[in-house]
Amino acid sequence: MPSRQHARGQVVVITGASGGVGRATARAFAEHGARIALLARGKTGLRAATEDVEKAGGTALPIEVDVADHDAVDQAAAHAEQALGPIDIWVNNAFTSVFAPVTEVKPEEFHRVLEVSYLGYVYGTKAALERMRPRDRGTIVQVGSALAYRGIPLQAAYCAAKHAIQGFHESLRCELLHEHSGVSVTMVQLPALNTPQFTWLRSRLRRGAQPVPPIYQPELAARAIRHAAQHPRRREYWVGASTVATLLGDKLAPGMLDRYLAATGYNAQQTDQPHDPARPGNLWQPSDGAHGHDFGAHGHFDATAHAHSPQQWASRHHGLLAAVAAAAAGLTLRRALRQ
Repeated sequence: MPSRQHARGQVVVITGASGGVGRATARAFAEHGARIALLARGKTGLRAATEDVEKAGGTALPIEVDVADHDAVDQAAAHAEQALGPIDIWVNNAFTSVFAPVTEVKPEEFHRVLEVSYLGYVYGTKAALERMRPRDRGTIVQVGSALAYRGIPLQAAYCAAKHAIQGFHESLRCELLHEHSGVSVTMVQLPALNTPQFTWLRSRLRRGAQPVPPIYQPELAARAIRHAAQHPRRREYWVGASTVATLLGDKLAPGMLDRYLAATGYNAQQTDQPHDPARPGNLWQPSDGAHGHDFGAHGHFDATAHAHSPQQWASRHHGLLAAVAAAAAGLTLRRALRQ
């Protein structure tokens, strides 16, 4: 597989690019001069994302598409290559969901969430593979979550989609390794983020939805996604200390974590502000179309969100840290032997 890839001048496709993590990721690639196809449903968000990319030094191609439509995604990929050139990096990020207990989520809502948040990744991946495999190069980044391994209350549909993506990713990675393909696939597991999703997702909660603290800014996720695209040999990246703690806790004591989340998960995901459960959310229609304004990359939690994570730096430099640790151990051993 290719080792390091540089974003400057490369052609990048990002789904869900009109807001949140996708919007921040588009800016991150644009800062390195990338040519970016922005895929999303909302016209207002796409226009604003296009302006962001161009201001940051990149080239933008906005494409209005619903990722739940396989043919439309494939046509978007063809359009991107015709306008920008061969796709180097494809980032699957688009999603939707419903905040509610399982008993209050309708069957058609589960179906829609999985169409967008899981099958949308499958369709994007297949569109990318169809073009990358004949060239024997390219990288696909699946934007995941700590919830790809650990389900939590009130987000069953979202957790199911992320679990499905994780299994799909692992299967595909094995297949690409089997055929010694030059195409790489990696996955980035994200923590709770300060994005507009808590404003625009459908919710049946009586209080406003919020990310489970600690909360990180979407730019942290964007940097991790860009880094993963440039270093795709690793099968997955964990972002944020909370993601590491969640995934390790689930491996070591899943039953205990069940009980902990049962006791704390409801309150931790709700603010003190009331919410109108009748609001439709963006399940079927883009929220920026309904409200007529751009939501941007950030949500309402700037005051408590972290822009940086020491864990993320350590994750990128684990080789350096291992070398330092080995050197320190060697010095300690030498001193011990001299005594």
